[in-house]
Amino acid sequence: MDHIRPVGAGAPSPEEGAPGAGPEPSDLAELLRLSARGDEQAFARLYDATAARVFGLAVRVVRDPAQAEEVTQEAFLEIWRTASRFAPDKGSPLGWLLTITHRKAVDRVRSAEAATRRDATYHEQNQPVEHDSTAEAAHASLEAHRVRGALAALTEVQREAVGLAYLGGYTHTEVATMLDLPVGTAKTRIRDGLIRLRDAMGVGS
Repeated sequence: MDHIRPVGAGAPSPEEGAPGAGPEPSDLAELLRLSARGDEQAFARLYDATAARVFGLAVRVVRDPAQAEEVTQEAFLEIWRTASRFAPDKGSPLGWLLTITHRKAVDRVRSAEAATRRDATYHEQNQPVEHDSTAEAAHASLEAHRVRGALAALTEVQREAVGLAYLGGYTHTEVATMLDLPVGTAKTRIRDGLIRLRDAMGVGS
């Protein structure tokens, strides 16, 4: 909608939009009625008369002026699209506008909170796995693609254990659980496998 502009660009301040300073409810109702018929000038007048109140409510909910400006624009876009739904017998024009604004602001807060949770979950799920000391020593001296090529030199049980510990990043305890082995047995297979890998690749200890 071309008549919608940022709240700071010529719109009244929150003080100017305080109760008692704006147009009568009947005037707002008429502006909404005309807006519903596609009267852009009426909508521009409606915006100028109520933008400060709408912005003030948005700021109180989202607590960020930049976010509040976006909420204000979103609210007025919906008001323009749905002005025909306003029913004078069910509430005041300003109350209707502010209800839309509050819903938009709450949606913005919930969206931000959901994004924060997604970021936190992603960060937790993508933390580097702490390798045990044997796997770390191997990682320091062996390149992954060379290790993959040398895996064929291992026995099947060694290859399975080393693959989980070194390539999969699992700890000795996790490998033991996954292979249904005692931890000591898993450690032995991993260590023997890594030693055999070093020998096969000509890498010193």
